[in-house]
Amino acid sequence: MTRPIENLRKKRSTGGKTIPGRGRRAFEFDGFALEPVLGKQASAGRRVRGGGAKVGVVKVEFANVVNPADHTARKVKVGRVVENGSKRDYERRGVITRGAVIETEAGRARVTSRPSQDGVVNAVLMAK
Repeated sequence: MTRPIENLRKKRSTGGKTIPGRGRRAFEFDGFALEPVLGKQASAGRRVRGGGAKVGVVKVEFANVVNPADHTARKVKVGRVVENGSKRDYERRGVITRGAVIETEAGRARVTSRPSQDGVVNAVLMAK
């Protein structure tokens, strides 16, 4: 899916059609956003500017949860998304983003990583 580029496809003041002076550049192409949801672990890779690669999570089964009391980390199973402050719709659909509160086997935890950018779900246990 591509986004429109500003002033590249606008009309003239008379209502006529303008011919763009150039085409779309490679860095102007845009894809669909990765929205990690619960399910059997799956990830997707993509090329980024400069020739590098990023791996994002598409489906999440486990999270690395840190207990701030004793500074230990465990890999635990994710139950459900309790709260997501970024979008109300994400909360209903169960999309995991940074700042989302998830229910795990260890208790409620807040996601600290960016799953669609980092390719992993890291979280910190919340006080009860």
